[in-house]
Amino acid sequence: MDPLSSLLSGIRAEGSVVTHAVLTQPWTIRFTDAAPLTMISVLRGGGTLLLPDGTERPVGAGDTAIVRGPEPFHLADHPASVDNPHAAYEIACFTDTACTAEELGGIHWGADSDETTALIVGAYRASGHRHERLLRALPPLLVVEEDAEVCAWLETAAADAARHSAGSQALMDRLLDWALVCTLRSWFDQAGADAPSWYRGLADPVLAPALEAFNDRPAQAWTVASLAARSGVSRALFAKRFTRLMGRPPLAYLTECRLDEAAALLTDTDLSIARVAKAVGYADAFGFSAAFKRHKGLSPSAFRRGSSPDAGARGVG
Repeated sequence: MDPLSSLLSGIRAEGSVVTHAVLTQPWTIRFTDAAPLTMISVLRGGGTLLLPDGTERPVGAGDTAIVRGPEPFHLADHPASVDNPHAAYEIACFTDTACTAEELGGIHWGADSDETTALIVGAYRASGHRHERLLRALPPLLVVEEDAEVCAWLETAAADAARHSAGSQALMDRLLDWALVCTLRSWFDQAGADAPSWYRGLADPVLAPALEAFNDRPAQAWTVASLAARSGVSRALFAKRFTRLMGRPPLAYLTECRLDEAAALLTDTDLSIARVAKAVGYADAFGFSAAFKRHKGLSPSAFRRGSSPDAGARGVG
């Protein structure tokens, strides 16, 4: 599995969806979920995102914004409306009851006009350690412009889900999962130098064959020479290019990836430490434990205990 697919594979929307929110000016929405990721697709109209650091980013029809939590933020028809009389809504879906249009004080399905703004919003929980790696790869806010036909299809699908109560929540959750993956893929493709090094490496014609081989078989006893052979270049050229593009030497990168995957396995599975060690390419648990503690600051057992639900450290925030 490629790195992006691995990072995205477990993200799931869980009953935390506002579908086709239709708002008439003046309005503002406060997002208070402390969600790791919030996705906002603007179907029609637009507004301005107001982040805690003072960032103001206009978004319009066709834009999909992803905001990295956990701090609260606003979406307003205009920044000035936050301090003026307006229709104020709050979205807090991660409660005992899933958020609905009625709970949002008037955000509703129905007819709209040229003066209204229509949105689809999804707030996402995280389901394991690997999503911390995804969050580290993302900026606090990213905006991707979608094709108008995609927005029209998304709106139609959302409306259909809302009209059919049986299975509608599951359908909407999966719909938003699809939209999130597509949006992040588009952003990574467009990010250029802002994309993480592992993503840039996959686009490099020299490094890509070696990275793909490692991602397919991370437990194999890779060397710089064997990876260079995959790329069809000399060991010296491969090592120099790898270090320049990826920011660290090949074997340092391999060790980091293996131990990140080990951290995910320790958090998300009940595999024994010996089996985790084997899964990420270590011959024995002793060598794996020493390497893990050297890089992570904790032994695998202590890391697993600290990541357990009882320790209050599961999930991402």
